[in-house]
Amino acid sequence: MTTHEFVLTLSCRDAQGIVYAVSGVLYQAGCNIVDSQQFSDLEGADSTGLFFMRVHFEAPESLADAEALAGLFKSVSERFQMNSQFHDLNRRPRLLLMVSQHGHCLNDLLFRQRSGQLDVEIAGIASNHDEFADLAASYRIPFHHLPLRAGAPLLVKRAQEQEIEGLVSSLQIDLVVLARYMQILSPEMCSFLKGRAINIHHSFLPSFKGAKPYYQAHARGVKLIGATAHYVTSDLDEGPIIEQDVARVDHSLSAEGLTSVGRDVECAVLARAVRWHVEHRVLMNGHKTVVFR
Repeated sequence: MTTHEFVLTLSCRDAQGIVYAVSGVLYQAGCNIVDSQQFSDLEGADSTGLFFMRVHFEAPESLADAEALAGLFKSVSERFQMNSQFHDLNRRPRLLLMVSQHGHCLNDLLFRQRSGQLDVEIAGIASNHDEFADLAASYRIPFHHLPLRAGAPLLVKRAQEQEIEGLVSSLQIDLVVLARYMQILSPEMCSFLKGRAINIHHSFLPSFKGAKPYYQAHARGVKLIGATAHYVTSDLDEGPIIEQDVARVDHSLSAEGLTSVGRDVECAVLARAVRWHVEHRVLMNGHKTVVFR
């Protein structure tokens, strides 16, 4: 029998019987659960009281699309007031990568996609500079140069952002990845991309702000460097965190060596965050995330 693979993600107020109800509906529909994970955020002063679940399952030919599954699941979703989504694993998520003048994260994501480590379709690369047009061409990916000079008036910056928003809509983009795109996004664009834009930055904040943070860190003799990948919000660099990692360093490293280590960490952290997002493993929990690995 031909089967189709889906992932169901859901969140709702924690209550008895949720797992039983979800698995029961899938069983009655002839689905086979491949993997199931759940989490209840009930402990601590900052707990949200929410229940989260991710179910990877196989569906029969008669339920070959997400809309049919959502209809079948409607009564359970309404009963528990769920925020639920069915994701068809036959569809590869479409990404728009954005970059400025540091290409290490861009190059890493392109290689991972080409080598099969990241199961996505990169529909385009956008930049406010033109340094990586040749790299995009070598991967046969459309490159969109949207220049924006330093100190440009807000109206000019907003017009450039609207061009990006147009690309997101016309290319049917599922996720925008700020692969070291060094522009602060407006509240309007953050709202437009809510839940579907990931940023990467070093984890020195708020200690070392501005230009050359690794050089600033070297001057202070830091022993631990890291990176943070998070969803983009209007609170600069403070969106819900998806992934973080660190690397130990010592006095023997130059500022350039420190920068090289930091960039490696940035690449790895961003790649994991992107992969977990496109595999539907990340669920929003207020200002936090639940990540089912």
